[in-house]
Amino acid sequence: MTHGKKLKPRVPLERALSKLGVASRAQARLLIEGGRVKVHGSVQTNPLFSVTPESAAITLDGRAVKPHERIVLMLNKPRGALTTRNDEKGRRTVFEFVPEEFRDEGHLHAVGRLDLATTGLLLLTNDTRLSAWLTDPETAIERTYLVTVRGEVTEQEVARIKSGISSEVGMIAAARAEIRKASLRESHLLVTLTEGKNREIRRLCEAVGHEVTALKRVSYGKLELGELEPGSVRVVDERELLAAFSKMPRSTTLR
Repeated sequence: MTHGKKLKPRVPLERALSKLGVASRAQARLLIEGGRVKVHGSVQTNPLFSVTPESAAITLDGRAVKPHERIVLMLNKPRGALTTRNDEKGRRTVFEFVPEEFRDEGHLHAVGRLDLATTGLLLLTNDTRLSAWLTDPETAIERTYLVTVRGEVTEQEVARIKSGISSEVGMIAAARAEIRKASLRESHLLVTLTEGKNREIRRLCEAVGHEVTALKRVSYGKLELGELEPGSVRVVDERELLAAFSKMPRSTTLR
């Protein structure tokens, strides 16, 4: 039996660069294959070359790759912004709203996705483990949405939304749902999910006969959008993260 310090795991070089906040794994692979990365002074062109990120001397274009501190930003995503880094059609993306000061703080990526028409709370981070944990269905973190639909929603229809509906993506159900306002013209609901399957709220509402006309995420776990203006970004600090997600994993930014 061995005793003493637990050895740090070795990972593929492309994953190490991603963990260190340099780029996504796909981007890191191109950097490595292009001969721009050295490990302990030698060019390494094999993306699967095994390294220990915490101790390996890695350079990119001659500059040492150092770990970034964990960054978490909250964006009030405007309608029409894509949750992607680049768009071949030239449409605006959520990353256009990230302040210049954070654009070099590792590879920021969106935590999950909001579709083109959905607005509200979107988290961006450079911590891959945190984003994976936040979006894992087993973690079952609550996301709450304000939903506007056509027509008058009844309590019976809300009960169906909560009890579960069969759809093309399997059984879907809201963890909680309540009517905020209802009229013959339109109704406003507050709906909470724990999985967030593709178009889940839209599918739930369509299944009970109502088209969603507006969808806004207002909270993620205990993090709330509050008065943040559309297109605005704010930092979510470590103390706020711990209060919102008490069991969140340690940072993968290695500090």
